[in-house]
Amino acid sequence: MEIPEILKQKVSELEEYYLRWMPEVAPLVRPCFLNTIETTVKHIDDDYFVITGDIPAMWLRDSAAQITHYVRYASGDKALLHIVEGVLRRQAHMVLIDPYANAFNEHPNGHCFARDLTEMHPFVWERKYEVDSLCAPIYLLHHYWKTTGLTGAFDAQTYAMLVRICEVFSLEQHHENSPYSFERQNCVETDTLPCAGRGTPVGYTGMTWSGFRPSDDRCVYGYLIPAQIMAVKALKYAAEMLRVIYLDDVEATKCIVLSNQIETGIQQYGIVRHPLFGEIYAYETDGLGNYLLMDDANCPSLLSLPYLGYTTPEDKIYSNTRAFILSEQNPFYYSGKVLRGVGSPHTPSNHVWPLGIIMQALTSSNPGEIRSCITQLTFSHAGTGYMHESVHVDIPMRYTRSWFAWANSLFSELLIRTSETGILEK
Repeated sequence: MEIPEILKQKVSELEEYYLRWMPEVAPLVRPCFLNTIETTVKHIDDDYFVITGDIPAMWLRDSAAQITHYVRYASGDKALLHIVEGVLRRQAHMVLIDPYANAFNEHPNGHCFARDLTEMHPFVWERKYEVDSLCAPIYLLHHYWKTTGLTGAFDAQTYAMLVRICEVFSLEQHHENSPYSFERQNCVETDTLPCAGRGTPVGYTGMTWSGFRPSDDRCVYGYLIPAQIMAVKALKYAAEMLRVIYLDDVEATKCIVLSNQIETGIQQYGIVRHPLFGEIYAYETDGLGNYLLMDDANCPSLLSLPYLGYTTPEDKIYSNTRAFILSEQNPFYYSGKVLRGVGSPHTPSNHVWPLGIIMQALTSSNPGEIRSCITQLTFSHAGTGYMHESVHVDIPMRYTRSWFAWANSLFSELLIRTSETGILEK
């Protein structure tokens, strides 16, 4: 993919900034900032297909995150704007093919990760239903609109996507009525849903059921609180766009009502009292009295709530939750000789995710903490110049996924925001 001129300009400016204020970061700026545009974006007809990196499929969540740091520059470059709007069109097209799928093929070739027992479409690479997958295109669309002030991506297909997402979230408030099920044969336990593919039982809470987490591991309990929180915001964004751009108060009101129902469910069922940290958000619950206390580095996470626009770092429940997440009370927090931070049950023990360290910095207002996180990230890349999926806390040469564009893009977002605030200069 040819690099738009504005990105060449901006990456050079960012390099110059870090050469001055944090020289050890400068060698990482160009490879990470350009990784998505250089290696994962493909022009197809009038839209764009974005692979995750080392997997030849387009995830709704990942593709949105991969190009988010470019959106702020899109109104100043026609080539970049064409790419951003093309990705938005592709995402809307994919959601309308199957809102229960998390990853898609470039063409309807029938390629897939596995021959799963679920209703597959030839465009679908994987059909793990994840609430955050449907939130991601809405977040990106709203960000594009608010940042550029443009409406070129708002066509009939995009309207249909917004309406369809609200319909699916509403249906999954009563998962017992859903047509969705998913089973994978001859796999690890976290790759398939129990109870004949329906997942473990849940009670009605007002929240919307999710089969899988953003890690693509199955939910232990069907109400994944970080995804519920992302849905609350996504539905409000959808309502705003439906009302202002499409002049549809009826569908906008449906989104607001649903958002409020999910929010009520979070407040009633998603907050628990921890003996050490006080009131904190649970990671998952089932509405039947069961809770899972942990966090996973994949976004949306509990750590990411201010980044998602849901709350502020100073909020008491978030502050308590953050203290829990960044402690050994979180079963997936690891600390070693080189790195410390949040990992995931999706990867080996004692492996920290750069995504988690990046998110810790993005949700902090403490200059020392931000600098410490960025310094750790300069130790994590094992001489490759890129962020990885997970890295061993003592031996950075042990890592998973050498080509993981989401992590490179989020790292770039951190570097951009840090330069904009001037926090390293204080």
